[in-house]
Amino acid sequence: MCQRLPMKWLLWLAALLGTMPLGAQDAAERRNWFKDPFFQIAAQAPRCPVPLGPYLTAAEQRAEAHYRAERGTSCWLAGRCARSNAYAYDQDIARALQARVGALKPLTGSSLWVTVQRRMVFIEGCVPDRRRVAALQAWATAVPDVEQVLVNVSTRPKAPAPYRTLTSP
Repeated sequence: MCQRLPMKWLLWLAALLGTMPLGAQDAAERRNWFKDPFFQIAAQAPRCPVPLGPYLTAAEQRAEAHYRAERGTSCWLAGRCARSNAYAYDQDIARALQARVGALKPLTGSSLWVTVQRRMVFIEGCVPDRRRVAALQAWATAVPDVEQVLVNVSTRPKAPAPYRTLTSP
């Protein structure tokens, strides 16, 4: 004779097996699942779109998890990192960048956000002119343990952003 399982056990089992479908709201919700540093360093261009930064949907997080583990440890395995995972540097790099914001001149007319992932610094936002890119690059590169700096900014806040935004599909 077959015994029926209570509904809560079926739901638990489905979640455990990864077969539970996500609702539309759950699928669209974005979070900083991996707690990557993401912060604003300038807020003087009011129409500048906020970058997506490290925010992922649950499905994107699941897809990214394996690659993050692989990419994070490859730095150590290759002898380029003293720590066992490249992501272990990110909080220290973020603190150093935040401490150095005062040295970044001028930020007038700019709105900028920083994301730190795997010893890489992503600077996104709006600046009044392209000449600021070199200063941003030098500012972030001067921080110890930064491996690469990518500056992706727009000089036209009303134009579509050259980066993914929080309001992008």
